Parts: sequence; C-alpha cells; structure tokens
Amino acid sequence: MELQKEARTPRDPVGRLPGASRSQKQDEEERREGGSAPAATALDAEADGASADGLWELPVEPAERRPECSRCSRPQKVCLCPFLPVHPLHISTHLYIIQHPAEENKVLRTVPLLAACLPQDKCKVKIGRRFSEERDPELSTVCRKSDTLILYPGAEAANLEEFILDSPIYPSTIIIIDGTWSQAKDIFYKNSLFRLPKQVQLKTSISSQYVIRAQPTNRCLSTLECAAVALSILEKNNYIQETLLRPLQALCSFQLQHGAQIRLSKEHLLKNGLYPKPMPKNKRKLRKMELLMNSIKI
Repeated sequence: MELQKEARTPRDPVGRLPGASRSQKQDEEERREGGSAPAATALDAEADGASADGLWELPVEPAERRPECSRCSRPQKVCLCPFLPVHPLHISTHLYIIQHPAEENKVLRTVPLLAACLPQDKCKVKIGRRFSEERDPELSTVCRKSDTLILYPGAEAANLEEFILDSPIYPSTIIIIDGTWSQAKDIFYKNSLFRLPKQVQLKTSISSQYVIRAQPTNRCLSTLECAAVALSILEKNNYIQETLLRPLQALCSFQLQHGAQIRLSKEHLLKNGLYPKPMPKNKRKLRKMELLMNSIKI
C-alpha cells in the first residue's frame, strides 16, 4: 500500500536530470512565476531525444535461424532424413519444377523433400513468375523439345498414362508448376514457353495426403504427390511413388502431433455446409464455388 501511495505523489522526481536536486519550495515558486519549469521540460525532452537518437547507433543483432539439415532443408531438430531413401532414386526422367517465388520461404513446402529423394542432375528447380528465351535459354530449349511434357490439368490436357501408350516418342522430361492453384494458373497462362510442350494431367482417384495444407478440391495433389505419381508412371515403377510419399507422410504426422490440424478441402467444406466465409458476390468467383459444390472440374 505504501508503494501505491508513493506512486501517486505528484512531485515524484521521475525524468529529472541527474544531480538536478531542488527544494519543494523552489519548485512551487518557479511554477507560480512561470520561470524555469518550461526550460526544465525542454531540457528533459532534449535528453529523451538524445537517448532515442542513441538507439539508432546500437548494432542490429541478426535474427538467429535454427540450423537446417543440408539434405532435407528442415530444422535439424525435426530432420526428415530418416524417411528419405539412403541413396537418390535411380530415374531416367528429367524433372523441372517451376516454383512461384512465394513458395520458396514457406516452412511446410514439399519441393525440398522431393529434390532430396532424386539425383541433382534429374531434378531442377526454377524460381520465378515470368520466363523467356532470353531470361532462361536452358528452360526454353527444354520446352521446345518434342519429348517434354508439362503437367497442368485442363480441357486440352491428355491423360498421362494414355498419352505414353500412344506417343511415338517416349517422354524424357516433365515440367511441374509449384504454387497455389491461382499462382500456378498465372504462371502457366502468362508464359508462352509453357504452352509449347504437350500438356498432360493425372487421372487418379487418390486423395491428397498433404492434410496440413488446404486444397481447393479433394482431387488436388501437392507438388510432391504429383511428381510421385507422374514419375511412377513414366518410370513404370510403383516403388518410386511409395518412396517419395514417405517423407510427406512423416512431415504431416509430425505436424499433427505438435498442434497442427487437418485442413479439409474447400470442396468438402462447401458440400457439408462448413465453409466459414460468406459466399462471394463476384459472379466469376461464385461460379467457381458452384463448380466445386457440384464436383465439376475447373
């Protein structure tokens, strides 16, 4: 209680410069006469300003990052290397990942896990939104080859399994776009290079195991899952899909054990009346919602 009374005392000498002791009577006289009180206030303000200016001269300490594993790019304490193959998988297919810049710094991304499972010369990651022959001659050359495919669903896309049965040239390279569905769409349609290869899509009934990140529909797969299915088809080896999915399963299991929640697809939420946001007023967006609810591919 004594401390509370003392804290309310109006003449508590807080903010007084060191060594500037005055009697109570002198303080009262100066306030009545309008003497040195304004000067003292200005002096205090100047001292505060000097202190603030001094803060700018202090060295900035860089934020400490947790040590990362050089192979799986995960923090060392939660390394997923025990779930990766001991040696990179032997494949003949070349895989190009076109990654949207926003994906590069996401913590729970799947591309580093995919790259860690494959030989470095068979899996290349290109980061960016726009690509051209001048900017990336290597990618331009790859897109112009007759044995290159791009995995992107749509009305013009052929089923991958059916295509390789009928094609006179067996594919040696496949391109996959990594990003959200809107980011992938932006990259695909705004880069003419990506409409040069044959467009293919996956015809599969499996649901995504990447349950810690929401997908538009139950049929949408993560980049790692797309690569796993596509490579197993092209290499005619189901073991590849099993091996590539193992670290993804471990990642999701770990996150769920430490507080993450299963993220249901937008399609599931809409169909079951669980979608937390109001329906959009924009007609185009509303139409997309209706397509999701009716299980029509968009």
